[in-house]
Amino acid sequence: MNTQSYQPVALIIGASRGLGLGLTKRFLERDWQVIATEREGSVRPELRNLAATDPRLSVETVDMDSDASLQALRDRLSKRSLDLVMVNAGTLGDPDAPFVQRLLAVMRTNVAGAMSAVRYFSTQVRAGGVVAVMSSELASITDNTKGRWEPYRSSKSALNQSLRSFAAEMPDALWSLTAVAPGWVRTDMGGPDAILDIETSTRGVTNMLMTHFNQRGIAFLNYQGKTLNW
Repeated sequence: MNTQSYQPVALIIGASRGLGLGLTKRFLERDWQVIATEREGSVRPELRNLAATDPRLSVETVDMDSDASLQALRDRLSKRSLDLVMVNAGTLGDPDAPFVQRLLAVMRTNVAGAMSAVRYFSTQVRAGGVVAVMSSELASITDNTKGRWEPYRSSKSALNQSLRSFAAEMPDALWSLTAVAPGWVRTDMGGPDAILDIETSTRGVTNMLMTHFNQRGIAFLNYQGKTLNW
């Protein structure tokens, strides 16, 4: 392989808006090929508009709440070797829904969907590559002294636990695994009062992930590369 002409490939799951779209732009800025996903029937034009102007970007559809949809995406990408998988898709749930209904909804997407994606696509990551999942500082059980955001916080804690279990079950994995806390970002999810803009967060996340190539094991890090308490 001519390494001078090699373009690394990133799969970014959940990229139609916010952090996922920002990460797509950051990796394109680094001259990567990017496979970015959106939900079937998405009406947000930004990702498709970007793909129309940049041949390095291809767009796929997937529903994180559907195992069949995740399997179908895996089948479509089965011949692709990936340098990085970033599972970004997640939800806060409906704030007006009853507690149990909201908790089950966020667990379905943020834990079951995310971990299914990790299990399906990590097998396509090359030796020395990176598998990453968007977690949250709110996932830390140790640092939870204020409560609030309980369904979302609980889902991200469960996600981190599942990632730790996955890593322990695969001690010989040849890629690194990172739970990423992007900070409090001004997105649809983070709201207008958040302290970070999308570019600052995603540039930090990208820079941090680049240091994890040719590494092993699992870490829980924020967008500045700081190790967080599980």
